[in-house]
Amino acid sequence: MSRERMEEYFQATIDADQKIEPKDWMPDAYRKTLIRQISQHAHSEIVGMLPEGNWITRAPNLRRKAALLAKVQDEAGHGLYLYSACETLGVEREELLDQLHSGQAKYSSIFNYPTLTWADIGAIGWLVDGAAIMNQVPLCRCSYGPYARAMVRICKEESFHQRQGYEIMLTLCRGSDEQKAMAQDALNRWWWPALMMFGPNDKESTHSEQSMKWRIKRISNDELRQRFVDMTVPQADFLGIQVPDPDMKWNESTGHYDFGPINWDEFWNVVKGNGPCNRERLKARVQAHEEGSWVREAAMAYAEKRKQRAEERARVA
Repeated sequence: MSRERMEEYFQATIDADQKIEPKDWMPDAYRKTLIRQISQHAHSEIVGMLPEGNWITRAPNLRRKAALLAKVQDEAGHGLYLYSACETLGVEREELLDQLHSGQAKYSSIFNYPTLTWADIGAIGWLVDGAAIMNQVPLCRCSYGPYARAMVRICKEESFHQRQGYEIMLTLCRGSDEQKAMAQDALNRWWWPALMMFGPNDKESTHSEQSMKWRIKRISNDELRQRFVDMTVPQADFLGIQVPDPDMKWNESTGHYDFGPINWDEFWNVVKGNGPCNRERLKARVQAHEEGSWVREAAMAYAEKRKQRAEERARVA
């Protein structure tokens, strides 16, 4: 079959809403796009453990500590699922990690902001995980099978994380004036970075059009961002705190909230490595990887020993 016919068959499979599996033929550009997107997603899950991890020992009580610890463990699991899905495309995990540690690969800009108070943990769960769910639920119908299947479990766990964060914010807002002020301050600092999580506007998004054609993406950046705003503003109203946007208002004619302009200069500055915590985050990940080398070596040695024993038993039998 000619390459042209193969590409036609490939696109027809996608248009029929059938999954592409690892052993199926796929265009090189499709494979590269998936590797870029899935690896960035995996990196984001792993780096995303850091802003919350340093609050595990400072959580206000044992229940909060256990819940936060479980959440950080979930994020590690999400990274594992996604790295495994990426490996089905023929790339080694070590290569992906090298790209992250060298700064060549990107991860979500949101994780380069500091967590200054306990309320930030609530805001991350409510806003950041809420935005993640909005982004990721459509990925359960992604055209690439391993990615789509990984996202089913990830989205279920992210839903728990979002509810956990909102419950923290609700508790603070029903507490003392000082606690409510802490919740408002967290919302003020995390609102705009959360809107940036959906990526640049559609007209400036480099990969969106092709990703939509391949059904890797199902919904555009701007539409997802609007859905998030429409969902989140009433939740803020219920909490009794205000979204930090003087232009925010309900538009009767469109049936959506209008909101102010996003500071894209800040977004690109963070993406380029100049955010408040970019260097700190990468340094922490590199250090953790290096200090964990003995665990990987021990696991490989154990696996090799088990393999040798299995081969010996097979020869004896």
